[in-house]
Amino acid sequence: MTLFRQLYSLLFGLFLLVICSLGYVQFTETKSFLTKQMESDLNNVSNSLGLLLVPALESGDMATAETLINVIFEGGYYQQVKLTWLVDGKQQEWNNAIRIQDVPQWFIQLNIFGAIKKESTITSGWLQLAHLEITAHPGFGYHELWRILTNTVMVFSALFLIAIFTARFGLGWILRPLHELSEHAKSVANRQFGPELPLPKTEELKEVVLAFNSMTAQLKQIFASLDEEVTALRKKNLVDHASGLPNRQYMVGRLTSWLSEPNSGALFMARFDWLEEVHSKYGYQVRDETIRLLSEKLTEQLNEIAPCVIARIAAFEFAFLVTDVEREQLSKYLQTLIRTVNQEISKAGCKPNEQFAIGVAERIGSMNVSDILAQADNALQKALKEGQVFHWFESNEQQLFTREQWREKLSSAINAKHFKFRWQPIQLHDNAGVLQRELYCQLELGDKLVHAGQFMPYVELLSMGATLDRCLIQTVHDAQLLERNLEPVAINLTHQSLSDPKFHEWLQQFLRASPLANRICFDIPESGIYSSADACQTLCNIIRENGAHFGIDHFGRQFGSMSYLQDLRPSYVKLDQSFAYYDENQHNSELCRALVNVARGLEIKVIVTGIQEQQQLNRFLPLKTTAFQGFIAPPIPVEL
Repeated sequence: MTLFRQLYSLLFGLFLLVICSLGYVQFTETKSFLTKQMESDLNNVSNSLGLLLVPALESGDMATAETLINVIFEGGYYQQVKLTWLVDGKQQEWNNAIRIQDVPQWFIQLNIFGAIKKESTITSGWLQLAHLEITAHPGFGYHELWRILTNTVMVFSALFLIAIFTARFGLGWILRPLHELSEHAKSVANRQFGPELPLPKTEELKEVVLAFNSMTAQLKQIFASLDEEVTALRKKNLVDHASGLPNRQYMVGRLTSWLSEPNSGALFMARFDWLEEVHSKYGYQVRDETIRLLSEKLTEQLNEIAPCVIARIAAFEFAFLVTDVEREQLSKYLQTLIRTVNQEISKAGCKPNEQFAIGVAERIGSMNVSDILAQADNALQKALKEGQVFHWFESNEQQLFTREQWREKLSSAINAKHFKFRWQPIQLHDNAGVLQRELYCQLELGDKLVHAGQFMPYVELLSMGATLDRCLIQTVHDAQLLERNLEPVAINLTHQSLSDPKFHEWLQQFLRASPLANRICFDIPESGIYSSADACQTLCNIIRENGAHFGIDHFGRQFGSMSYLQDLRPSYVKLDQSFAYYDENQHNSELCRALVNVARGLEIKVIVTGIQEQQQLNRFLPLKTTAFQGFIAPPIPVEL
């Protein structure tokens, strides 16, 4: 029972006790007063009647005696009168039935008033003439007592209702700070730290609120410190201080993660020897300032063309990882890169199209980090050797379809739901079971079975992500995949779905209609949160309010604050695969540990990804992560 109800019940009981006590006192006092009043009236009448009857009794005039008694008896205040003549023993009796108007019969039957009699002997000097007995009629008492009681009950009822409603609203106003404190405590329990609570006027509550505000501020500071620690570690270990760009270590990690997922794109490696000329002419300070300005310009210009990661991997070497694009966009990216570099070369007083070279290597088929780095470096060395501005590492692989063919075939296959599924178990540590199953899909395009790495770049390019997600989710429901296992099924959402209001509306209707919404998990890429924070907040609210779950994919990949975890409150996070080789690199180890501590501090499950073997998994056990995923437990085909 809540404190409000306890206090309300206590006041209700006390007030009811007071009302009952007052009612009882009023009843007994009124009854006593009416009884005494009837006894007094009976005495007066008995004495008066005795004096009036003396002459008639002395003369034996019975008619006069009856007349005198009838005058008094007909007033209705007496139930019975008995007159016994002592001379001859003759007895006369007058009776009045108990009939009381405006008083319920059940009240009369309570026999509240007992029989009130008055007996007297009428004398004349020493001579006894007659014996007179008068019994009072209780009608007056019942009538007056009922009238007083009904009036009292009405007044007390009105006071009782007024007091109860006043107490309810009064207690609500007095206890409002406690209610706010309770709601704030729930938010803190969910690791949501809002503004400080206002101080109430009640002194006792003021001390409680002050203590709670102090505790909340300390907890908020702890999590802010963890976030700052992650930021500091990233800046220390993964950022090149001269350029402000990611360093070689970060780029290698991103390459590892990128190549382990179905994706497309290319790696550009560039060598800017003109920076060495700037160094020799103007010194290292001017060189570093030139590098900083060049980095800012490259970031500004190239991010408008395609999503990319720009890193400084050596003194005069830069790497550019371009993802989720086709060859035409890669060419446009290369042209923008060359134009931007030439602009900066001219500003530095050097000759354009000289003293720099770029090597390009596309992602083709199954590659590892060494393969694509070697191809990009070979292309760079060939450009330097031949004195060219760039060299594109050519492959013999032909494009499956043109852009329009991709549009036509993807639209047809997605709307017809020509999906093939595999799912990969995400296992809890110590073989404690399966946390969830992540779903992977392929598409049947005519007679070809195309995996996600081939068609997803075109899905994003052609803005078909929301359509793909909607049809995929509907297919999962129609094929009854949710009923096959007790574990939830994790579905990756595309970037377009995160910010598409129509998809949000459709998903809300779907989840409301689904009886197994609690068995669906949605993986939201961390990059989507940084690019569309408000839209992601709306989507996450829809998912949570309808009983489904969501988590953050590629957790720790992006540079930025982890404060979004407090706003979104995901059920789990999946560490980026660049951390899969935790403990092999001291810097990577520190950052990984800090990221896990941030998530665990918010009571968010942490899933390690990219696990290939048991020895690799054992390195994560000291971090007390929740589950793991990788080819240590490979994906399994799903029969539709």
